[in-house]
Amino acid sequence: MNQLYPRRWWALGALAVSLLTVGLDLTVLNVAVPTLAVDLGATTTQLQWFGNAYTLALAALLLPAGLLGDRFGPKKLLLGALAVFGLASLWCAFATSPGELIAARVVLGVGAAFLIPLSLSLLNVLFPPEERAKALTTWVLATFVGIPLGPLLGGWLLDHFAWGSVFLINVPLTVVGLVAVLFLVPLTRGSGAGAIDYAGIALSAAGLVALTYGFVYAGEHGWADPMTYGLVALGAALLAVFWWEQTRVAAPLADLGLFREPRFVWGAVLATVASFALMGLLFVLPQLFQAVQGADALQTGLRLLPLIGGMLVSAKIAERLVAVFGVRVVVTGGFLLLAAGLGWGSTTSAASGYGLTLGWEIVIGLGTGCTLPPLMSMAMGALTEGRSGAGSALIQVLRQVGGTIGVAVLGTVLNGVYRAGVAVDGLPGPVADAARGSASGAVAVAGKLHLPALADSARAAFADGMAATLWVCAGLGVAGAVLAVLFLPGRVAAGTEPRESEHDVVAG
Repeated sequence: MNQLYPRRWWALGALAVSLLTVGLDLTVLNVAVPTLAVDLGATTTQLQWFGNAYTLALAALLLPAGLLGDRFGPKKLLLGALAVFGLASLWCAFATSPGELIAARVVLGVGAAFLIPLSLSLLNVLFPPEERAKALTTWVLATFVGIPLGPLLGGWLLDHFAWGSVFLINVPLTVVGLVAVLFLVPLTRGSGAGAIDYAGIALSAAGLVALTYGFVYAGEHGWADPMTYGLVALGAALLAVFWWEQTRVAAPLADLGLFREPRFVWGAVLATVASFALMGLLFVLPQLFQAVQGADALQTGLRLLPLIGGMLVSAKIAERLVAVFGVRVVVTGGFLLLAAGLGWGSTTSAASGYGLTLGWEIVIGLGTGCTLPPLMSMAMGALTEGRSGAGSALIQVLRQVGGTIGVAVLGTVLNGVYRAGVAVDGLPGPVADAARGSASGAVAVAGKLHLPALADSARAAFADGMAATLWVCAGLGVAGAVLAVLFLPGRVAAGTEPRESEHDVVAG
């Protein structure tokens, strides 16, 4: 972009509103699961697919979405993605069967798959290098603010309205996003030429779906199940073929040249490490609040807000610190702070009050704000405008797969310790199975059967499992700090000048 776009900060606000819907949808469904099980008569498998359908559609289409954004320009596709997301939300809200809701969730994932990389790619078009770090911080925070708002709004809506209201909340936000993008985001020329790599699209989509579902399946059925190994192996094999195919086509789906650019590689890799740890935390915190500390869905959302608050504060500070000390010092300090908060969190017991959790939650938020925005800004600085969509999609694929693997691996750690610790000796088989399934299940069964000892045992076992999980995450934080010291640049700002741009802004 040759001239500064005067409405760029308003345009960023439009993108932030659009992204808020995606963050909301990641967590709002969680609070509605018990209601859906009753009102739609959904089985446990169908309940799992309400979430998996969205995740798999998102994983499959991130890379094609980035390519199409570069080819046709991001604004047109963003408008289409918002329309699809809004209509799919309406479909979800009025679904009358589990199968219909699963289908609607797939379409919702399609919309989200375009919204995420295309909104990120526009930052390279709209903002000069000196403003890009601040813009990236706003983008990252917009994607996370919806996470605690999901259970917060979802809990309130379920207390007052039917379950469909948790999806209807997306509609006004989507409408605002559509109007704002239409009038505030500039129209940019895409490359408009060249063959589309259909083989690459098919291979990447199939590989990412198989790999992602393999780790999702592992989290649900364990690592000993042959299906787990089969899916992961199939996904890895398809992605290996995809990589080979990308080196032999004239217009590849993924810009493999980016992997020769250290800023992109280490920015994306370390952002994935941070996402791995953060997704693990978001996996255990709601369970801690509800199963151990007795919070409801609304209170759970409120108790997640300090995490986002810590991110907001440190992300703003990190912008200034990167300019003075360089990205290596700030990100290393952020990872160490993240590791310290996670280590502190491992001391939480079943008897600990929310005050202790509040303290380490804030510390983790502060550490995350010093890692994710600078790292993503550094990775984005390696992209040209003409390949911003594909490069942004590649970053998001790494984070998406990393987060999914994180939940699966950390879920295995948590469940292993929990199941070994919960006391079910002497209980009937069905009761014992329910208690071993989850701490929430054990507490619910204990309440119905008046077994306070079982509830106490489940809470203590969950606290032990959470401690083990947080120690693994803390280890990742230390590893991230070591990698940052070894491979990140010194006194160089995270959002450095990208390579020569290829396309200009045209009339909006």
